[in-house]
Amino acid sequence: LAPILFHKMAAPPQTLSSPARMTASPFLREGSVGTFDPKFLPQAQQDEASAAGLKGYAGYKILAGLSNPQLADKVCSELGVQQMACTVGRHKDGEINIQLGESVRNCHVYVIQSTCPPVNDNLMELFLIVRCLRRASAKSITAVMPYFGYARQDRKVTARVPISASDVAIMIEKAGVDRVLAMDLHCGQIQGFFHHAPVDNLSSLRDMAPYFVNKIIPDLGVGPDEQICVVSPDAGGVARAKEFLNSLTTLGVSNITLAITVKHRSGPGEIEGMNVVGEIEGKHCVIVDDMIDTAGTLCKSAETLMEMGAKSVCAAATHGLFNGPALPRITKSVMRYVLVSDTIPVKSEECDKLRVVSSGPLIAEAINCINSGQSLSGLFKILQKDS
Repeated sequence: LAPILFHKMAAPPQTLSSPARMTASPFLREGSVGTFDPKFLPQAQQDEASAAGLKGYAGYKILAGLSNPQLADKVCSELGVQQMACTVGRHKDGEINIQLGESVRNCHVYVIQSTCPPVNDNLMELFLIVRCLRRASAKSITAVMPYFGYARQDRKVTARVPISASDVAIMIEKAGVDRVLAMDLHCGQIQGFFHHAPVDNLSSLRDMAPYFVNKIIPDLGVGPDEQICVVSPDAGGVARAKEFLNSLTTLGVSNITLAITVKHRSGPGEIEGMNVVGEIEGKHCVIVDDMIDTAGTLCKSAETLMEMGAKSVCAAATHGLFNGPALPRITKSVMRYVLVSDTIPVKSEECDKLRVVSSGPLIAEAINCINSGQSLSGLFKILQKDS
């Protein structure tokens, strides 16, 4: 009897035409929402999209914190979408106030937030945004962290200290992040600190190497018979330096060698002496690192290289923190150019030696690949010289 009564009481199913059904879909929104490529949808949904005359399903949104709004704008511009409405502010006592301005139910949300200085404020902001999205029934949350704070504290160097990089990873994962998109992590093993969320560690060298070949080398006046030496600031950065060297070779630059500086420290950020492993006399040197903090070590390395007979010295680093007297030091240094990305907001007008290569196009391409189910392996290929 119960099934019969239920059948009589239940409303008849509503049959919508394809356009109406598509409009009713929770994935179809306007404004700040991006679109899936229909070819990555099930065949039945592809047929519906074709019948409705639509380009695709709208299924992801971009949300930006306050750490790097300029980079978020570039990413959205590359994707052709707008940032979703969201209020991120501060109460008078310093507490963070967040309110989403639109529904994210059943949407894939990408949160662009570097945990750069002020590190703790930006980290807590990211944490609360993720929790807000999780409570608002977002289908998935990807934390786009162009700069990962606390990355240098990746192991115990003495007793009774935290492994802060691991603890931050646990915090982000417990908040509800499904995936992390990072840029040039300080050390690759940080990816293993996330036990459930996959981590994509992009490399800024894909865009920096072509810029170096097209802009910096001509400005330095490097002759066809002159050599370029890629210098690693320490043993831990050799892999990164070799990657940059291979990138230049792929772009057709010949006569490249590799060198390593060995620093003798008297304390944190204080260098007592320095040695160089490799031949640098008469060569144009480029120091390759993942970040520049106060630039004390960088400037000291550049001076040492010039004293040993280098023709010129430049630097290339992904993350330009430029804390304290970094920019005045670079301005007064012997370096010709310092190449950085915009993973952290940079005031390039304060130093005429700075050259900024945007990571916005690379991050946008990665978001598009993740959202459409494509492989990210192509993003690690170096762009051609004429790009």
